[in-house]
Amino acid sequence: MPWLVALTGWRGRPGHLPGVSVRRGFLLSLLAGSVFYLGTMYWTANTVSTFGGLPLPLAAGAALLLVFYLAAYLALTGAIAAFLIRRLGWIGVPLFAAVWVSFEYARSFMIGGFPWIPLGNTMVTVLPIAQAASIGGIYLLSLFVGLVNAGFALVVVSAPRRQMQALVATVLLIGVTALWGGLRLADNRLTQAGTPVKVGLIQANIQQVDKWNRAKAGEIVDRYTTMTRQAIAAGAEVVLWPESATPFLFNEDPTGEVIVRNLVRSTGVPLLFGSDEIERGTPNRFYNSAFMLDPAGSTAAVYRKMHLVPFGEYVPYKDLLFFVKPLVEAVSDFSPGTLVTMLPINGHMMSTAICYEVTYPGLMREAVRQGSELLTTITNDAWYGESSAPFQHFEMAMLRSIEQGRYLIRAANTGITGIVDPYGRVLTRTDLGETTTVVGEVRFVTERTVYATMGDRAAHAAIVLAILALLAAFRSPWRSSSMN
Repeated sequence: MPWLVALTGWRGRPGHLPGVSVRRGFLLSLLAGSVFYLGTMYWTANTVSTFGGLPLPLAAGAALLLVFYLAAYLALTGAIAAFLIRRLGWIGVPLFAAVWVSFEYARSFMIGGFPWIPLGNTMVTVLPIAQAASIGGIYLLSLFVGLVNAGFALVVVSAPRRQMQALVATVLLIGVTALWGGLRLADNRLTQAGTPVKVGLIQANIQQVDKWNRAKAGEIVDRYTTMTRQAIAAGAEVVLWPESATPFLFNEDPTGEVIVRNLVRSTGVPLLFGSDEIERGTPNRFYNSAFMLDPAGSTAAVYRKMHLVPFGEYVPYKDLLFFVKPLVEAVSDFSPGTLVTMLPINGHMMSTAICYEVTYPGLMREAVRQGSELLTTITNDAWYGESSAPFQHFEMAMLRSIEQGRYLIRAANTGITGIVDPYGRVLTRTDLGETTTVVGEVRFVTERTVYATMGDRAAHAAIVLAILALLAAFRSPWRSSSMN
């Protein structure tokens, strides 16, 4: 809200909002965005330094490039908001929300996409409000947060009559949204419908420096085997290991492959796990994959990760980024998968997202459209160390359950592993750095939410509104008078 108040050019005189210039709006917003992303993405410097082989100064520089890239979206949002306020008066303040969502949506696919910590995710633990995601997804929540902040900004800067109107409208928006969300939570029918199944989630807590240490491979496999048998003994009917769980390439190591398949055959319990995969050809292609083994130990399905992590699994524009050569050489050059794959289990279908791609709501929606009754995600957050990133990552995953009205189960190497119900309630979660097994009951759900049916209509509507506002603004004169 203080950022939006600054864009109005308010100087303490009620109702007199001359607005700031487009240039000043851009620079103010670039500063605000840089501070925000420095505070939330600080961990990237340590990650690329520790695991990418970059000297710390270069790693910090690479992290700053990411910060400024993300801040640029806020800078453009602020510049356009400043323009709308100068041209359209007070109505430009709430239109800011439509501009914000337009750029947030663009960020999800521009240059491969990086939809990390969208504005609406601030509501994920405010469950009555967060239920709005079942209608319009994360972008409807972002629109809600933008409108609420715009409303309170008008309460601060407007003349008394407009202050009261803005306050009433904002309180009504919050109240109606919370009331509807509370009723949805109380209804709770999605937790009563469908076939129950007990899941076992393995958090083996393998440190990143040990994952590909051949001397530790036997110990890692033994840990997964032992913990899997413990989960099955506790009643698990399907078991999940995290991303890149095997310390070998599953289809390239006959000894390791036999151990995993025999484990499943001997227990008769399906297993989903992550392992890198090679597709032989000219040239060979490498994939970050998830393998689903049926109770007989046969491969029932393989999902290949579609949204790769920039600077983690591939380096975009590597010819231009010559100054991060050590990182380019350290990063595996994975290829993206092309298909959402259904994973069969006990006559039902589930789907998975690998690591960072759980931040893409469209991927989960496509899985549900194809018949997924249970959402899963497997991840290796050991890359992030003991930073805020694993917590950010878990909360973004939580929102997918509300959007799709599905249980979501998450197996993470070092944490956070957990189970989330179709309303975003966390039924169980582990701590970071625990070596533990989680066993819990979820259900296969077939009912679809409005968002699962309609998709990102809220984002599309915001884009149309922002374009119409810009067209209207170009036809209006500059304003520097009161906005009563």
